[in-house]
Amino acid sequence: MYLIDSHCHLDSLDFSNKSIDDVLQDAIRHDVKHCLSVATTLSGYESMRDFLKPYTKQCSFSCGIHPLNIEEEIYDANRFEALASQDNVIALGETGLDYYYQQDNLEQQQANFKEHIRLGRKLNKPIIVHTRNARQDTLRILKDEHVHSGVLHCFTEDIDTAKQLLDIGFYISFSGIITFKNAESLREVARYVPMDRILVETDSPYLAPVPYRGKENQPAYVREIADYLAVLKGVSIDKIARQTTNNFCQLFNLQGALHE
Repeated sequence: MYLIDSHCHLDSLDFSNKSIDDVLQDAIRHDVKHCLSVATTLSGYESMRDFLKPYTKQCSFSCGIHPLNIEEEIYDANRFEALASQDNVIALGETGLDYYYQQDNLEQQQANFKEHIRLGRKLNKPIIVHTRNARQDTLRILKDEHVHSGVLHCFTEDIDTAKQLLDIGFYISFSGIITFKNAESLREVARYVPMDRILVETDSPYLAPVPYRGKENQPAYVREIADYLAVLKGVSIDKIARQTTNNFCQLFNLQGALHE
């Protein structure tokens, strides 16, 4: 079996009692054989890339600026393009809009989001989108900017949002939230989204699934999410693994690049 954690922050894990090698080996023991480690700033991407350099067969990278971090460093379009063009960078982001935590810089967030979409079109690379309390603007910008391709990660929106994303060719990624007791509406979305558009992720170190809630999340726990999703969809875990791996390779242009 071959599962992929389509969104994690490996450089943000607590390594006081374990190593990155421990984390990745534990993932393999749970059939999670590849991880997409996602940056939230450009400087963070550079340090993450250097940290994970020995593990590039098991890890791919995304390079970008999270909407909550756009004021941390001066935006440099040339630097962004140079970093995002690197071979092991298979996506841009995570980008998007967050109106829950920040409402005093909406224009800046939107401009940053548009830059990611435009660079994604130029480089022929998908974008990884974060949205919170910003559904309408997120959908509008994706459509207005003619987004090349991408995924809405850690999906927590409704079926109508999912339908609009599917209509523009987007993928939808489910995290451990689908296992939470109060997430029945999200489980309905998971049942609705077609198999050929689903990804699974941990968003580790955040949002550990049941039965690990309250603990630090790990890429290995994507197996719990996949198992849960298999029950929701009424299919085998093997089918979920094959389909989500194929979807990942399709979205991130990795056909033939990943194998057992």
